[in-house]
Amino acid sequence: MKITWYGHSAFRIEAGGAKILIDPFLSGNPTWKEGWEGPAEGVTHVLLTHGHGDHLGDTLDILKKTGAMLVANAEISSYYGAQGVEGSRINPGNHGGTVDCGGFTTTFVNALHSSSFTKDGSNIYLGNPHGLVLHFPEDKTLYHMGDTDIFGDMALIEELHQPQIGLVPIGDRYTMGGAVAALACRRYFHFETVIPCHYGTFPIIDPTADKFMEGLKGTATKVLVPERGRPAEL
Repeated sequence: MKITWYGHSAFRIEAGGAKILIDPFLSGNPTWKEGWEGPAEGVTHVLLTHGHGDHLGDTLDILKKTGAMLVANAEISSYYGAQGVEGSRINPGNHGGTVDCGGFTTTFVNALHSSSFTKDGSNIYLGNPHGLVLHFPEDKTLYHMGDTDIFGDMALIEELHQPQIGLVPIGDRYTMGGAVAALACRRYFHFETVIPCHYGTFPIIDPTADKFMEGLKGTATKVLVPERGRPAEL
């Protein structure tokens, strides 16, 4: 599996024949200056955890350019359908559901957050926020937590899915901070590798992953802090 982080919560995952973008906040991301076209090259799927603008990002442009499949909750799926994305390329789900994405599956799990989008001065409700668990038949299971706080039912996510790779928000204020995120990983999961995200993008959230790394010292979990735009093999 190859994972590329583009800052904030935007990732590209390559496993098997799938090339997946999750939460592609790219052209508006102050820590990523190279646009969306490169990260979207050859993309087969776009997955969204929730409906905030710093996660929807360049989704519409990417879907129109690439013909990729959209995997998102029902409300976000309907929203992009109304923007002209063909229904045959939309794969909706909701809490507890698993959808076949062709070559892998995505399960929608809980996240403690909110989900809406402001357009033309109006606030558009875009359903519940989610974490996403990706199962690949011949590769590691990956859990993108989305934007969330710690919650006790993370234990059920571990029991049901045993994810080996975690993409974990740590920036505080809008998600759990680094120390709490480390506690979530220690208490509820047996991750082989975790990659922190949702930090360092704006001055209002934590600038570094230091608290998260400190909180996982002495554990068997590897903390990977990749350079933005540089792929990592896992």
